[in-house]
Amino acid sequence: MLTVPGRTHDTRGGGTRETILAVAERLFAEHGVYAVSNRHISLAAGQGNNAAVGYHFGTKSDLVRAIVGRHAKPIDDRRDAMLAEIGDTCEIRDWVACLVRPGVDHLASLGCPTWYGRFAAQVMTDPRLREIVIDETFGPSVQHTVDGLNRCLPDLPLPVRMQRSSMARLLLTHSLAERERELAEDSHASGSSWDEYATWLTDALVGLWLAPHTPGS
Repeated sequence: MLTVPGRTHDTRGGGTRETILAVAERLFAEHGVYAVSNRHISLAAGQGNNAAVGYHFGTKSDLVRAIVGRHAKPIDDRRDAMLAEIGDTCEIRDWVACLVRPGVDHLASLGCPTWYGRFAAQVMTDPRLREIVIDETFGPSVQHTVDGLNRCLPDLPLPVRMQRSSMARLLLTHSLAERERELAEDSHASGSSWDEYATWLTDALVGLWLAPHTPGS
């Protein structure tokens, strides 16, 4: 049974709309999208009208899209800046860093606790909502990064490249969610910084992309 936390007022931004977005993100992260109703969100956001969520956002899919959208731009801006710095490098680590660090830097900028990492992990497990995330986040900067990464891997067969891309996405999504959870619970993760974690995660993903490929497998 879902327990609604105490009411929240003007969480990370003024106005009813921003409050609802922040509360919905937190509840979705902690309980899953389909365990949380508009009524739960309205209560936690301090809204006396249970129709407030629908009034401001429409369907649950629209609400999810709005949550993703409020984070997508700062992450994309950070990636654009990194791409401008690395140019047409042939270093695979530079391209992997452009996949990892924008999201990590964004979470670090939000303070603690954060919920977007866990929210994204929840949403990516649902086929319909996953398409919303991809639609909102896979813009020109991500395509540029993927193209640059692929240029560094000319000898990796396309099917293997596609599988490793899926593995990399899963590792990135769920690693950030787990790191976020550990920080929120003040566990051993608090002994390292987001910056250090970004380096470790980049190391792991570079290793994934450069791992030997067994022909015929």
